[in-house]
Amino acid sequence: MKFSELGLSEDLLTAIEKHGYVEATPIQEKTIPLTMAGKDVIGQAQTGTGKTAAFGLPILEMIDTDNRDVQALIVSPTRELAIQTQEELFKLGRDKHVRVQAVFGGSDIRRQITNLNHGAHIVVGTPGRLIDHINRGTIKLGHVKTLVLDEADEMLNMGFLEDIESILKAVPDKRQTLLFSATMPPAIKRIGVQFMTDPEHIQIAAKELTTDLVDQYYVRVRENEKFDTLTRILDVQQPELAILFGRTKRRVDELTRGLELRGFKAAGIHGDLTQQKRTQVLKQFKAKEITILVATDVAARGLDISGVTHVYNFDIPQDPESYVHRIGRTGRAGAHGNSVTFVTNAEMDYLKDIEKLTKKRMQPLKPATREEAIAGRLSVAAADVEAAVSAVDSSIFADAAAELVEKYDAKTLAAALLSAVANVALMDESFSLSHERPLPRKRSGFGGRREGGNGGGGRRSGGYRGGDRRGGGDRGGRERRSYDRGSRTGSGDRSQRGRSGAPRRSGRDFVIRNND
Repeated sequence: MKFSELGLSEDLLTAIEKHGYVEATPIQEKTIPLTMAGKDVIGQAQTGTGKTAAFGLPILEMIDTDNRDVQALIVSPTRELAIQTQEELFKLGRDKHVRVQAVFGGSDIRRQITNLNHGAHIVVGTPGRLIDHINRGTIKLGHVKTLVLDEADEMLNMGFLEDIESILKAVPDKRQTLLFSATMPPAIKRIGVQFMTDPEHIQIAAKELTTDLVDQYYVRVRENEKFDTLTRILDVQQPELAILFGRTKRRVDELTRGLELRGFKAAGIHGDLTQQKRTQVLKQFKAKEITILVATDVAARGLDISGVTHVYNFDIPQDPESYVHRIGRTGRAGAHGNSVTFVTNAEMDYLKDIEKLTKKRMQPLKPATREEAIAGRLSVAAADVEAAVSAVDSSIFADAAAELVEKYDAKTLAAALLSAVANVALMDESFSLSHERPLPRKRSGFGGRREGGNGGGGRRSGGYRGGDRRGGGDRGGRERRSYDRGSRTGSGDRSQRGRSGAPRRSGRDFVIRNND
């Protein structure tokens, strides 16, 4: 169905055309007419199916630009997703002069207050920072006509249920509520029952194309051998641009330090980083100044990065949907991608669940030997040396070079140069990771295997090692500290709240606490 058939105004159709959109996606085709008719909607669809335009276009259509009040509120789980949503709505609503403001933790709240005072028709925000503004009285929600909960299951996993309930109670009872979620756990269904009016349920099948262009491998390995196995595989595959997923913030920090110690260009991203630092890391990654981005699931949500050739799941995710989100970072725009998942014997049931969802069997990948890892480094070093030779002005180094040639033969000098460029000495730098709490044991479907047993259903490691340069906790660990809240003493949402807000329960059934 074309957008012109959905009853949208000329201003929006012009903006849609500028975006290059012609055909509505399934979620857009089904959601837009219902939203325009004022109905509550529960949309179940994966990331990347066009959800932002699905709820954004009807909201923009209904905004009264003569009214400076906040008329629509969109709640997002992460800063990146909030910013991405703001930018897309701004572009789509530019011709109509709709004002869109994003609010999130880790950013100067005073500047946000100033921008809100200038007027905003639509506010996009993370739960914790929205609660801050509500408690301060710096955001007025009394005229909100439409409330959107975007990626509701992700907010649930991050421990935002109470914040969501507080926000739902702060907006008018007479409103339209739109809820979007990749999965439908019981708590999400309860929100639909308690806070929505006869919602229409739209379910869009998960896109299988997200995995079709990705060669998926798994490495069966002991927990204490994972890091050494990882670095040797990286040496062999030499990814141009890779994302490495760790389950917790501590894991991300430690993996980043270990990779840097062994000579890799790596940087980490997670919820404790300031917005400035996160922006800096992403800029370096997009510019290929760093080649390995180490991230938690939540930190990677909403990132729009092209050219990722490899995804490495250092920690297998707890739920299969997270796996699909992870590997969807590669194999984009028709390009081929590779994914490698590290799995212990006790985690093989999680791998089987992933295969059920993706309907694709992962291929075993044999751990690389030290000799293969050295060969991988040297192949890249040789190319770097050739480039250096072609560019060098030998006259500058003539005397020093002559002295070395007198002392050593050419083969020895070349070997020393290759070793230095390849940083071979760094391959054996000692490094160990802190122990992380293992995933809970699967109790059904596969007979409750024991740690160290043959939990893999007879699979054996072997086969493809991967590739050349051509590529030819948060969600998994359910960390209790939320992504947009920051540290308790930093710029996060909770730091200035004092005793305001509802008291928090001591535990939630859906949260697995991190052992940080």
